[in-house]
Amino acid sequence: MLRVKIHDGESIDRALKRFKKKFEKTGVLREIRERQAYTKPSRRKREQHLKAVYKQQLLQEEL
Repeated sequence: MLRVKIHDGESIDRALKRFKKKFEKTGVLREIRERQAYTKPSRRKREQHLKAVYKQQLLQEEL
C-alpha cells in the first residue's frame, strides 16, 4: 500500500504528483499488463533475442 503524507501548505496537485511517481516506480502497472496474457517461455526468449539484436545493430551504426 502506497502512502503519501501531505506536508503543511502543500497543494493536492503536488502530493498527487509524488504519489504517481511512487506508483510508477513500483512497477505494478507494468506487471498487470504482463499478466493479462500468457506468453510461452520460448516466445519470451525469442523476443529478448530479437531486442538484443536490434540494440546491437543500433550500436554498430553509431560507430
